[in-house]
Amino acid sequence: MESTGILYGPAPADPQILTRQAAALAAAGARELLLVGVGWVVPDGLPLPCTALATDEPCGSAAWNQVLDRVRTPLLITLQAEACIELQPGTIERLAVAQADTSAPLVYSDHRARTRDGFSPQDVIDYQPGSIRDSFDFGPLRLWDTASIAGSPCGESRGAALYELRLRASRRGLPFRVPEPLYTALALDLRPTGARQFDYVDPRNVQAQQEREAVATAHLKAIDAYLPPTFAPPPADDAEYPVEASVIIPVRNRVKTIGDAVRAALEQKTDFAHNVIVVDNHSDDGTGELLVEMAAGDPRLVRLVPDRDDLGIGGCWDYAIRSPQAGRFAVQLDSDDVYAGDQTVAAMVGLLRDGPHVMVVGSYRLVDFDLNEIPPGLIDHREWTRENGHNNLLRVNGLGAPRAFRTGVLRRHPVPNVSYGEDYGIGLRLSRDYEIGRIYDPLYLCRRWGGNSDADLPLATKNRYDTYKDRLRTIEILARQQRNRT
Repeated sequence: MESTGILYGPAPADPQILTRQAAALAAAGARELLLVGVGWVVPDGLPLPCTALATDEPCGSAAWNQVLDRVRTPLLITLQAEACIELQPGTIERLAVAQADTSAPLVYSDHRARTRDGFSPQDVIDYQPGSIRDSFDFGPLRLWDTASIAGSPCGESRGAALYELRLRASRRGLPFRVPEPLYTALALDLRPTGARQFDYVDPRNVQAQQEREAVATAHLKAIDAYLPPTFAPPPADDAEYPVEASVIIPVRNRVKTIGDAVRAALEQKTDFAHNVIVVDNHSDDGTGELLVEMAAGDPRLVRLVPDRDDLGIGGCWDYAIRSPQAGRFAVQLDSDDVYAGDQTVAAMVGLLRDGPHVMVVGSYRLVDFDLNEIPPGLIDHREWTRENGHNNLLRVNGLGAPRAFRTGVLRRHPVPNVSYGEDYGIGLRLSRDYEIGRIYDPLYLCRRWGGNSDADLPLATKNRYDTYKDRLRTIEILARQQRNRT
């Protein structure tokens, strides 16, 4: 069970943490300990040889190429220094046995998080072929089969080396999760999930995102899932529609906000006929009564109540676009959001009409309940490019909003009947074949408030959502591989 331990990141303030971790690693058969980061001081009396590699880029390629050049043991153990990991007796041995039994290139486990309020279980999720997003949470401790990542240096980057190495390892076999809490670590990010989800579109992270896009694209090429920027034209649609465009609003129990959404949709200025289809998914808080009252004053408002009671947001979308009231183009609006002005529908439909697109995505501003802008403000997804957006979409977790579609295409490709990830799922599927258009001007105001379904998710719910999106990516990768092999 010979191994090399790697502690990466800035040194913890308490030097005893290093001493305890070194003792645990030595007891588990580690031959050497490498410290990668800044502020490290090697104390006397450590039970195994220890070398500090000073760098202010502890996840960069320069540091990790040095690590790979030095390591001569069959196993490599990486520990995120800031997490101040407390190894239990047998932690490393359990991971090493799991690696030997499964031949997995990378092994990780559940753990316990230490917070100001005590301890909480931190279950992670199983790795899939589609778990290629750079935000996949392994926890701060991983055990690697050295042979699965050695052999060639990492490409030049300031912070994407570990991402590149785990994708490289995954090409040898899927990383394996041990569903047991094998250690305790400091919780490093205490923000609610609703705040964390926008990190990848933060302008301060542009260079890091570009590095990770390059790594992910190289991985897709290596597994034969990369698609060149060649797109099919939109399919012919000879169906007759009552109006040119429909704003689609699925709703359930949003009596506080649905009126604002409907008014924003009805006030749109266009040179074509449009209506507003609200799919009332059996609301019982007064939403239905409000919609009936509003429809009495404007015949363009259509309230549909499904016969079924098992529809998610995606199922409501499918119900709307298959209804006889649906227009040639379908434009999204959530029941607690509003458009940023009266030209949103015209802009979205205009690009669908003029360009070779089956789907168009705009940009939005984050606002509070009273529509005051809140950080990070504008979300425009400028990471999207025509040349590589359809590939990079497999790395990131969303496309943005608002979204608009050719209704005939959605009738061919149903929106998944779920209430999380339905937009991402249909965007992935359409991007396989067709070009997706982008508008970078702010067209939409996205409310963040306590009523949002993703404002602060329990860990079990977050894990379920992440697993679902990884499954969507798995399906899409397999489909693209099949296409490339035929």
